[in-house]
Order: sequence, then structure tokens, then C-alpha cells
Amino acid sequence: MCKQRVLSGVQPTGNLHLGNYLGAINNWVKIQQNYDNFFCVVDLHAITVPHNPQILAQDTYTIAALYLACGIDLEHATIFVQSHVTAHSQLAWLLNCITPLSWLERMIQFKEKALKQGENVSVGLLDYPVLMAADILLYNADCVPVGEDQKQHLELTRNIATRLNDQFATPESPVVKIPEPLIRTEGARIMSLTDGTRKMSKSDLSDMSRINLLDPPELIIKKIKRCKTDSIRGLEFDNLERPECNNLLKLYGLLSGKTKEEVIFECQGMGWGKFKPLLSETTVEALKPIQMKYKDIMGNKDYLESVLKKGKEKAEAVANQTLERIKLVLGYLVPF
Repeated sequence: MCKQRVLSGVQPTGNLHLGNYLGAINNWVKIQQNYDNFFCVVDLHAITVPHNPQILAQDTYTIAALYLACGIDLEHATIFVQSHVTAHSQLAWLLNCITPLSWLERMIQFKEKALKQGENVSVGLLDYPVLMAADILLYNADCVPVGEDQKQHLELTRNIATRLNDQFATPESPVVKIPEPLIRTEGARIMSLTDGTRKMSKSDLSDMSRINLLDPPELIIKKIKRCKTDSIRGLEFDNLERPECNNLLKLYGLLSGKTKEEVIFECQGMGWGKFKPLLSETTVEALKPIQMKYKDIMGNKDYLESVLKKGKEKAEAVANQTLERIKLVLGYLVPF
């Protein structure tokens, strides 16, 4: 039996952090042997907000290398750069022309980011969920690993796919597959170190709000030492009035590999003065093998470029086939 296909990607906007790793990539690694995986560096998405063109290419290398350093196995996965496969941009345009504007205007993330950017908000920010739909549909993905904040975008992808099939295909012979979400419950939402009610994010202005996968040990220790806590004695999970406590205990459990019950037994009698060094040591040790492997990969650019070249070729073969099938049902003239 053929394996189901998974498609996912990360933007090359700076370093990945623990939220990216524990909420997504680590889960991909654990289940990758069960699927046919396509993991891309979504550099087209990276310019929907103001970006620095001098570091975009380097950040793209960084994300690709971190995929490998975190344990993505090329026996089970294809790693490629989104912009290297032109079918993404082409299909996005075709899908634009069948997607109602009202569907995009109600996207929560657009509303939130548009408020921050004001008059500088771009059409690309409004439209990037359609590009995301193109990313997914090009590879006939059965499943898409998503966090809670991306569920609305995947639902839009499903609506676009359904609209395309309804208007230009038949129930017996759909032109695209309707993808399903693949959501991890434990660790799916890692919160900020400076505010336990907000998600850890690369877009947060304060670098102290997150632990990046490539942070050196001394910076990790500094960030955890200064992270927000409370003055209540003892440590506990699931107290809504102690979001930072819940988040830090969760981080410790995920990084140490211990169950919730084991963490409670070990830590409930601790104060922050004892727990923070424990969390720091655990975090440094958990990230050490990733950082060492990353350093080796980045020291061999020829290898990394060969991975991305092979990934591009494999991705193109699948994506172009899907694109031509969609263009055919839309009525386009087949190239001579």
C-alpha cells in the first residue's frame, strides 16, 4: 500500500525556535517513516511582510540545514525551496481567479498583521493563504501538519480545492485531493518566555521571548533565568492563573522526554530558583546534538546544495504534473 503524503514548510525568516521544533518539526521526525514527506522552505511566503533581501538566501540555507539537523531523513522526505519550483506561483494565480475575495478578508492572521502594518500592508499578505493552498494541492497531500493557528488556512485550502473540483471536475474524477489536518495535541502550542498567554513567535520584537535552536548555552541560560514567572510557591500544571508555570513545566517535559506525571512528581516541590537551572541544563543538552549536526551540514555547502537540487527535481516532477492537470480542466491550450 502506498504511504499517505504529507506537505509542510517553514518560512526562512531568521532562526527556528523551540516553538517551531517542539510544535512541528520534532513531530515530523517521529512520524516521518509512516509517510511520503515533502518539506519545503517557503521563501515566497517570507516576503509578504517587509524583509531583508541581503539575508533571505542565507536564511533559506539555515532552515534547510536545520531540517536535516533536527532529524528529517532523506530516506523518507524530500527537502526543497518553494521558489525553485515555479508551479507554486503559477497555481497560486490560477487559484486566485476562483477564490472569492470575501474568503480572504476574514482570515484572522491577515486582520491581525494588517493592523500592525497599516497602510503598508501588501496584497501578498492578503493573498498568501491562496499560495499556501497551491503549495498543498500541488503535491496531492493527504495530510498537512498544522498548529491551531493554521487550521483556518487549511480549511480555506479545503474550500478552494472543493470549489475547483465542483466547478471543473466530477465527483468520480476530482482534479485535486482534499487534504486533512494532522494536529499534534501535546506540545502543539509553545508559549513566549515573556508572556505565557502568547505563542512563542519569530515575529516577536524581543529575542528574549524565545529560545532559538542555535542559541549558544550562555544565551539559553540567560533567557531562562530572566523569563517571566510568578511568586506562588510550588510548581503546577493547568492553573489558568499561572500560564508561565504551565508553559515552563511543559517545556521541561518535552525536552527531557518525561511524562506530565513524572514532571509533577519531580518538580512540584521546587521553587523557581531550583527549577530554572534544571530547565536550562535540560534545554542546552537537548539542543546540543542539533547544533553540532547543523554546524557540520553548514560546513559542507556542496552537500546541502545537492540535497536542495535533488529535492527541486523530485518536487518539480510531482508539482508540474498536477499543474498541467489543473490547466487542462481549466481549458488552457496544451504547450506544443
